[in-house]
Amino acid sequence: MTETESIAYDVVVLGAGPVGENVADRTRAAGLSTAVVESELVGGECSYWACMPSKALLRPVIARADARRLPGLSQAVRGPLDTAAVLARRDEYASHWHDDGQVAWLDGIGADLHRGHGRLDGPRTVTVTGPDGARTVLTARHAVAVCTGSRARLPGLAGLEGVEPWTSREATSAKAAPGRLIVVGGGVVATEMATVWQALGSRVTLLVRGKGLLSRMEPFAGELVAEALTAAGAEVRTGTSVESVSRENGTVVAVTGAGDRIEADEILFATGRAPRTDDIGLDTVGLEPGSWLSVDDTLRVPGSDWLYAVGDVNHRALLTHQGKYQARIAGAAIAARAAGVPVLETDPWGAHAATADHRAVPQVVFTDPEAAAVGLSLAEAERAGHRVRAVDVDLSSVAGASLYGEGYRGRARMVVDLDTEILRGLTLVGPGVGELIHSASVAVAGEVPVDRLWHAVPSYPTISEVWLRLLEAYRG
Repeated sequence: MTETESIAYDVVVLGAGPVGENVADRTRAAGLSTAVVESELVGGECSYWACMPSKALLRPVIARADARRLPGLSQAVRGPLDTAAVLARRDEYASHWHDDGQVAWLDGIGADLHRGHGRLDGPRTVTVTGPDGARTVLTARHAVAVCTGSRARLPGLAGLEGVEPWTSREATSAKAAPGRLIVVGGGVVATEMATVWQALGSRVTLLVRGKGLLSRMEPFAGELVAEALTAAGAEVRTGTSVESVSRENGTVVAVTGAGDRIEADEILFATGRAPRTDDIGLDTVGLEPGSWLSVDDTLRVPGSDWLYAVGDVNHRALLTHQGKYQARIAGAAIAARAAGVPVLETDPWGAHAATADHRAVPQVVFTDPEAAAVGLSLAEAERAGHRVRAVDVDLSSVAGASLYGEGYRGRARMVVDLDTEILRGLTLVGPGVGELIHSASVAVAGEVPVDRLWHAVPSYPTISEVWLRLLEAYRG
């Protein structure tokens, strides 16, 4: 027999990943009582199965690649990586899949944690079913924030259920390197995990349905990453679909659209994300279970004065940093409305409008070489109706980049709006470029005129001098 308890809060947050944590942090800072509901680990996907473990795996791979380009050091790092040590360090960054530290942080801000499966149960109400079956009904005086994130989406392939395929979770938490690994997909997860496991000893075959890798970036980004993966020993097949999969005597067999049979020990599907909204009670508030949730720029669901959807669930930008940014906006909007303060939803520079989601979303792909971009690609800018010009620079011509080592390969593209002379986007590919993308984000989000960028002087000799080269190329 289960017991039912009812508790009232100002705000109820459904999901305790980085997004939910940041919403709670902002509402608690505003003095609003806040409950956080989590069915798995406090800290969410990013902490245990995505950002942190994946980057912990990638860092030694990239460090070795950088070292191999440097005379005087290259001979010392010709041997294989210590796979056991790399995986042990990954385990530390994933806190060995324990959330004690994150729970302590929630306690520190004064939010109440309710463990269990939370479901909306009508307006302003969330019912939590705990591990022991006990039910707790949480009511929200001001807001419920859905921050349940997304999950890997698997294709409807014949034989898939019996294969036990990897998703991003298994790829970042595996305890050993498979001898042979098939990676299906050409996006961020696919390229990063192909980079990791090839370097840790797996023989990787990357199967990409489209024409190339990283299709949402400038075409040269995917081309340079594909060339590097191939040089590292991976096989990259573009224009290749997977029609069926099976496991025969422990071996995975993938059959392509061309009829080729590819064998491996494991297969990773990195074929997109789906919202984790299928069983959170959306039907009780007139919304479709399993759907992405539409929101305005304050992250509030249209037609509601209490329901917010923050992070991956709204499909605006499926990136942890954008979700945390949205959380700060949502928390500020919730607090303002609770205090009766007008919220300026259309103010592009205000604290209550998530305008970066539309024009200044930065992303770094931690492959070798790194690929980083913010704003619009040339094709996206043209499709949006902007009159633009693309300016390209070979990064190897920049002194700071050449110092990274022999054979440096990289490229930068700046997309300039010819009517306003502001940047619509910037893409960088090459070793060490990930740390440059924030300067580009400032330029794009701040709509800094090209003429003013001339007076932001880059230090010599750093890769940041690419800014000077791009501006020189633009002025011609």
